Amino acid sequence: MFRKASESPAVTQPVERITSVLGPGINWNGNLRGSGGVRIEGAFEGEIAVRGLVVIGETGRVTCETLRANTVVVAGIVRGKIMAEKLEIRSTGRVWGDVVAVAFATEEGAFLRGQVTMEETVDLGLELPKPAAEEVSIEEKGQP
Repeated sequence: MFRKASESPAVTQPVERITSVLGPGINWNGNLRGSGGVRIEGAFEGEIAVRGLVVIGETGRVTCETLRANTVVVAGIVRGKIMAEKLEIRSTGRVWGDVVAVAFATEEGAFLRGQVTMEETVDLGLELPKPAAEEVSIEEKGQP
């Protein structure tokens, strides 16, 4: 109830939310990389590596070698390997491919054809590139 001013509040994880949508009727062929949340309701073919949430909606169709994200929710169709910290396959979800996850849940009626590997941690390789620090030597500034 009371705390000293020097105490900092507990650090909480950011709420995962959708920030981008690939709508129904859209066909996309390419790679999707970055951070945030994305919902796919159309057809997507390519690689997905997202630091955040990926939702494959009921009308969504994804074909990829590997889908990598912190959290993946499948209500549509995925053909390819899924690597995630959390994976949920909803009752309308269909997955053809192997799964590597820390947490895995399915609803009654969900379909998965592939192997499930549960790990304590999953290295998703989703580290965002850090901006290069400006390196200017004294000679470049014109100083002795």
